[in-house]
Amino acid sequence: MRETSTTIAIPPSTQRVVSDSTRSEIRGIWLPLVTPFKDGVLDEVSLKRLLRHISARPVDGLVVGATTGEGPLLDEQEMERLAKTAAEELGDLLPIYLGVSGSDTRKLAQQLQRIAHWPVAGYLISCPSYVRPAQEGLYQHFAALAEAAERPVMIYNIPYRTGVNLANETLLRLAEIPTIIGIKDCCTDPAQSLDLIRRKPAGFAVMCGEDAQFHVALAQGADGGILCSAHVETERFAAIHAAHRDDGDIRTALKLWHDLMDLPRLLFAEPSPAPVKYWLYRQGLIDSPEVRLPLTQVSPQLAERIEREIHRWNGHGQGRAA
Repeated sequence: MRETSTTIAIPPSTQRVVSDSTRSEIRGIWLPLVTPFKDGVLDEVSLKRLLRHISARPVDGLVVGATTGEGPLLDEQEMERLAKTAAEELGDLLPIYLGVSGSDTRKLAQQLQRIAHWPVAGYLISCPSYVRPAQEGLYQHFAALAEAAERPVMIYNIPYRTGVNLANETLLRLAEIPTIIGIKDCCTDPAQSLDLIRRKPAGFAVMCGEDAQFHVALAQGADGGILCSAHVETERFAAIHAAHRDDGDIRTALKLWHDLMDLPRLLFAEPSPAPVKYWLYRQGLIDSPEVRLPLTQVSPQLAERIEREIHRWNGHGQGRAA
């Protein structure tokens, strides 16, 4: 007997209107916030300290509980605490999006309805991992989640983690749904990214998610980046974005980028977010560099390289004693 799949009907309420101001928020420098742990539990003291630090930096938006935030390793109570703490500390200063991931469309739709009261501005939802659906399955998956969500949705396309690539044709169909307002692009295919930037509709944001490709993405017309590396050199990333956006000054942007381009390589030399957590720990912004298994802390060799880089950027070795 031939197996058949179930087509999910998309009700008309996906036509909810998203304001122009909400769409315009998706630009500039966004941080995918790390989740501090201490002795295996969520460290709210460090989280609040880190949020206060971020509030004084040129950050345009925040994502909590996503990949850099070890979202798949958090339970729902911890995710809620993250969202509420961020909202309490930042107020209306920044839009806060919540990372959402999973492979079962039904369960994710139920989750989105269950957490609808959490104080977030929207959701960053990754492609379903492991099951490797066809493009039509990806379309129906995100359309169903946009229907279930009470807030705007950014799609997260990261094939090297999920095992499936969201094709531009499928994404452009999804962009017709008013509540799907942007994408974090980690496809790692320069031709696909450029084609998407060229064809994207007005008001739909393309945010670079590959830290090492940030300058190139901006030069091609990306709206900004959701960048782990911007935890530690936020002002420099913001200056590169400003040079592109405000002045169209590619020469200045390139010079700034040349000074910064080795940083993403360092912070992704071992599985993220362990390297950036170690950097933040050594700067005194979080009380422990802990990550949750199956992730592990940085090797002694990488820790030594990070120490040298902190000293180089700070000039006077600001940070914790080794």
